Amino acid sequence: MELKIYNSLSKKKEPIKVYNNKVTYYFCGPTVYWFQHIGNMRAFFVMDSVRRAVKYLGYEINHVMNITDVGHLTSDADEGADKMDVASKRENKSPEEIAKFYWDLCFKDMKALNIETPEHICPATSVIDEIIEFVQKILDNGFGYITKNGVYFDTSKYLNYGKLGGMNQQDKKFGARISVDDEKRNPADFVLWVIAKDNHIQKWPSPWGVGYPGWHIECSTIGNKFLGEHISLHGGGVEHKTVHHENEIAQNFACTGHEVVDIWFHLEHLMFNGGKMSKSSGGIYTLNNLIEKGYSPMDLRLFYLSAHYSKPQNFTFEALDNARDSYSNLKKLILKHKNGKNKIDEKVINDYKEKFDKFVADDVNTPLALSVLWDALKNNLDSADIYNLAIEFDKFLGLDLDKIEEEKSEIPTEIIEIAEIRKQARINKDYSKSDELRDKITSLGYTILDKPKNEYEIIKK
Repeated sequence: MELKIYNSLSKKKEPIKVYNNKVTYYFCGPTVYWFQHIGNMRAFFVMDSVRRAVKYLGYEINHVMNITDVGHLTSDADEGADKMDVASKRENKSPEEIAKFYWDLCFKDMKALNIETPEHICPATSVIDEIIEFVQKILDNGFGYITKNGVYFDTSKYLNYGKLGGMNQQDKKFGARISVDDEKRNPADFVLWVIAKDNHIQKWPSPWGVGYPGWHIECSTIGNKFLGEHISLHGGGVEHKTVHHENEIAQNFACTGHEVVDIWFHLEHLMFNGGKMSKSSGGIYTLNNLIEKGYSPMDLRLFYLSAHYSKPQNFTFEALDNARDSYSNLKKLILKHKNGKNKIDEKVINDYKEKFDKFVADDVNTPLALSVLWDALKNNLDSADIYNLAIEFDKFLGLDLDKIEEEKSEIPTEIIEIAEIRKQARINKDYSKSDELRDKITSLGYTILDKPKNEYEIIKK
């Protein structure tokens, strides 16, 4: 089945193209100067969902993700300090130590969330020579110029600059706030190579002076190195759309003389209680924070799956509780069908498969694909056919369904029997007896947590 992705550039869904029998795929990776919170992790989940969709639908893939370990200023524009420089001084460690520490944590979280590893993961500092060559090509082709502070891209030379973000050549006032270099020709011009100050930690020799690359140039260089001049898909956060990806488009054209990326796709933000996820809102959580609160990585992955990447997703603990309960129910249904003896009509299985594949192929629609899994698992006939179908679906969903095993209950039979009697008392609205039995369970060293629909959970104290 043909995979179509919504192209932010053309504003319509388009079929992906294949180069040398592979889908070439680039996704903007982390800046490894601090912990990656669950908003960052949603981005990598989306990266993974698109990757899994490509593979699930039968395409081969060549996937690249960069690691920004130099050159990303505290603003996406040409102002502020280098984030790695700031982190290095904050923690009294070398940039290399900072990058390794925070990348290791990021990779650990990605692995826990079943985010597949791209074929190529490339730190910016590993391609400094290639970056210098890329910048030189831009200069040679007449798209750049040199100032006392570094090398800039001349946006007036690329007539389509601004098309991704919906701006034209006459409407580039968004760059007017940038005044770090009075030799800049146009407000929107952006830095390709920065001449470093004497106290800057990361710097390399170049034809234009000792310095370091701008942030935007690394993605164009890394994409070119591993994927060549034709990239099927390029993704990232919606915040990259008007600056970072706009600059990538211009750089790629300046170097190659043609458009390089076929489809640009962008994911929306993860919100917190309806507002932007930020330190000031108290809404910055890492995966480890959630694990400490009793949630599993698969609870969070199931939560992510419930929203389409193109829509903002609102994180609340109530929503995560619902995802945890749903994953618990999912495990029960999986085990029910795993041991099922009934046969399911082949047409029924094919209908489920056709619906699921259709939603995967239609702009990676995770919530609708997930709904087909639920429909299949709720089939009244317990069947290994349904189980096998769910395992096939999980190649896209990534919920570890094949690892679900029967859990041995550590709750004594006596406690379970009391809990069941109490459940019936609650159904009968005999709350006095219900309270009496709850106290008895407590006196025996267990806690009973009431849930909707008279369900409950027993926990050993």
